[in-house]
Amino acid sequence: MQNIDLMISGGKTLLMDSRNTSLGNACIAIHATEIIEIGTKEELCPKYNAKKVINAENSLVMPGFVNCHTHAAMTCFRGMADDLELMEWLNEHMFPAEARNVNPHLAYWGSLLAAAEMIKSGTTTFCDMYIFEDETARAAKEAGIRCLVGEVLYDFPSPSCKTPEEGLAYTRMLAEKWGNDPLVNILVQPHSLYTCSPALIQAAKKIADEYNLMLGIHLLENQSELRELQEKFGEDGVPFLERIGYLDERLHAFHCVCLSDYDIKLFAKYGCKVSHHPASNMKLASGISPVPDMLKAGITVGLGTDGCASNNTLDMIREMSTAAKLHKVARLDPTVMDAKTVVRMATIEGAKALNMDHVTGSLEAGKKADIIIIGLDKPHLTPIYNEYSHLVYAANGADVDTTIINGKVVMENRQLLTINESDVMNEVREIAVKVKKSMKM
Repeated sequence: MQNIDLMISGGKTLLMDSRNTSLGNACIAIHATEIIEIGTKEELCPKYNAKKVINAENSLVMPGFVNCHTHAAMTCFRGMADDLELMEWLNEHMFPAEARNVNPHLAYWGSLLAAAEMIKSGTTTFCDMYIFEDETARAAKEAGIRCLVGEVLYDFPSPSCKTPEEGLAYTRMLAEKWGNDPLVNILVQPHSLYTCSPALIQAAKKIADEYNLMLGIHLLENQSELRELQEKFGEDGVPFLERIGYLDERLHAFHCVCLSDYDIKLFAKYGCKVSHHPASNMKLASGISPVPDMLKAGITVGLGTDGCASNNTLDMIREMSTAAKLHKVARLDPTVMDAKTVVRMATIEGAKALNMDHVTGSLEAGKKADIIIIGLDKPHLTPIYNEYSHLVYAANGADVDTTIINGKVVMENRQLLTINESDVMNEVREIAVKVKKSMKM
């Protein structure tokens, strides 16, 4: 028998591979950080001697969720300025709150709270854009969650970087410091075309090219942004990006609510990736992204929650449900955005959108062991006819019992093993007192 570190035994397993393979009475052999073999209990149990065996009977085993876009430290601003339009929310509330309150302390503890929330709801990888991202990387590393992080770049001062040049230097620091880390990955992130000059946009692209990094940007989030970009550049945003050589397979665009048919053709031509955030787009009344059209065009589309100040939760199961139902009612077509499509967006397609599908997003031998176990022995999950439908339309983040990242059990039986929940929540509550005072709430 071969000695291994961990075995998951029993249950129904969704591999989320290219064939959408599912296995009953499955067994997953894990050693160190990787999946060694997947098969039935009868096949694998005689072959391996595991240090730890997790019994997954009456459970659903699947890859962890990939949250393609969030602002982790904004857990500290959860619920602070709700029921507002995007630009009012951003310019009159978020930017002032950040200027008065965001510092390394807030970034670290807010990110640690986000990591706790994500792990407990089944996310094993997240892509983050915010301020003091070195602190977010540190928090993610301590929590044991896989991440792709990048410092937000602006033309104007942020709490961490007073000039665009400082922001670019901070990005280089992140790339040098975390370049070889097993959990922390870096991308370059100009905030948007309306907060960044063409010079900053192009300087960001140069760094991404130099280090072979992904390039993330908010793009065409609502109609007012579309009009602003037309006035600023004398053309639509996507053709402008094509003209300056920005469109390629390493571009990951967030929101993309106002993409035209021509924009979609350009994205498909260049292999650009998109992240869809239905709950945030709905709450800010930004509009409905043409995701079914993007998928039809062959564009890779992942799913993300956005930050807690515009969504209010980091629950990817809730986000899947919103995505599926929003597009059905928008198109008056109950067949559009079916459950399996949405689950793939939250797993393997999300990993592809981040260029991380060689590492995570599906359960396959040789990939990292990023796995969640969802308990099914619950009234609201009984009976079961279709696991994908259950995930999208019946389950919630609290149904995740166990989370494994990079081969390490970081939550078991709903108990976090790498984060002291109480300490983190108490620290963020103290931060919130200061935020309220600064905003005269």
